[in-house]
Amino acid sequence: MALRAKAGMRVAGPWLSLHRARTLGTTAAPGPKAVLPFEAMPRCPGNKWLRLLQIWKEQGSENLHLDMHQAFQELGPIFRYDVGGRHMVFVMLPEDVERLQQVEGFHPRRMCPEPWLAYRRDRGLKCGVFLLNGPQWRQDRLRLNPEVLSLQAVQKYTPLVAQVARDFSRGLQAKAAQNARRSLTLDIRPSVFHYTIEASNLVLYGERLGLFAEHPDPHSRSFIQALEVMFKSTVQLLFLPRSLSRWASGSVWRAHFEAWDYIFQYANRAIQRIYQELALGHPWRYSGIVAELLTRADMTPDAIKANSIDLTAGSVDTTAIPVLMTLFELARNPDVQEALRQESLGAEARISGDPRRAITELPLLRAALKETLRLYPVGVFLERHVSSDMVLQNYHIPAGVLKHFLVETPVQEDLKMIYRFILVPSTLPLLTFRAFN
Repeated sequence: MALRAKAGMRVAGPWLSLHRARTLGTTAAPGPKAVLPFEAMPRCPGNKWLRLLQIWKEQGSENLHLDMHQAFQELGPIFRYDVGGRHMVFVMLPEDVERLQQVEGFHPRRMCPEPWLAYRRDRGLKCGVFLLNGPQWRQDRLRLNPEVLSLQAVQKYTPLVAQVARDFSRGLQAKAAQNARRSLTLDIRPSVFHYTIEASNLVLYGERLGLFAEHPDPHSRSFIQALEVMFKSTVQLLFLPRSLSRWASGSVWRAHFEAWDYIFQYANRAIQRIYQELALGHPWRYSGIVAELLTRADMTPDAIKANSIDLTAGSVDTTAIPVLMTLFELARNPDVQEALRQESLGAEARISGDPRRAITELPLLRAALKETLRLYPVGVFLERHVSSDMVLQNYHIPAGVLKHFLVETPVQEDLKMIYRFILVPSTLPLLTFRAFN
């Protein structure tokens, strides 16, 4: 039925071509037009249950972003899309996004990953900002902002990230030095993944995992494996209702829950260590976001744990993939790479004394990272449940519907991106890191 209460609004990202879609769907007549009913909206062709079966069979929907791009070209800037019992509306034009933001107010309702919610419900655990909606989301977000997103917070934990970045660079240098050609060709994604989780863990809990060591700690390796299993199983279960998939994907659900169990156990141990250090009254120094939140004591320990885990899960692949794609693009554009190198060499002395100055001293690097995020957006969709009736594209939408290396690569062609909860390259490029004399 078209007017079911739990359909969702999805807003597509800027990587889609707007020109043809605008031509198809936005040429307005001079006078006002009668608002068309929801049922009159163009619908993406195909059977919603066969689509769900295909997602289950293929354990995901790797070409979802490409399918949506094609649908926008064929159907115009707004269309309906059904998967199983989930009913959604996809829009793409900036004016529609603006209208949606005007309607949602201070409490946007997002579509949260059902596998993550299912685990927390089964275990009786509190949700963090990534899984909250309504006033509780806003309350937690406002309490987290000063220690996570404010400029003062970034300046506090930038030296911690710089510490991990230096170790990451030294490790690559050491491996390259072992080669007579002073170069190292490899699939860099595992190393970048270790860098992001090492930095994330240090910034959150004030503790190193030791992932750059020759023989990493077994607990650290198990933590990494749990994160990988959690992400992989999320993709496999994302579009499947648990009521339908528990019998067909029981082993995937078990792996998903066991992975989350280990992640929560790890967070519990880390927070307990911070508690003990604070209770002993050690001389104060900045030791991460969780310690700051515990000291301020305006959130409960359970809320701090829930949000720290959300930040852990949300900061790994979403950072590792942009770093990987930035290296790939620099390898394909050696002139830009050299300009970035010269910029970093010129600012090296100033940044070495104060890593926080990297934010202002490296404008070309910031521009390169922004361009990577434009070319390879991590988040494909901005998802919302609309809370009141509205009109978009003349269709009625009812409430509830919606720096030390030369980097080279043998691959010069564009990489195909696939949808695995975030966009990732379908094949991981080999990169050569050649040390400068």
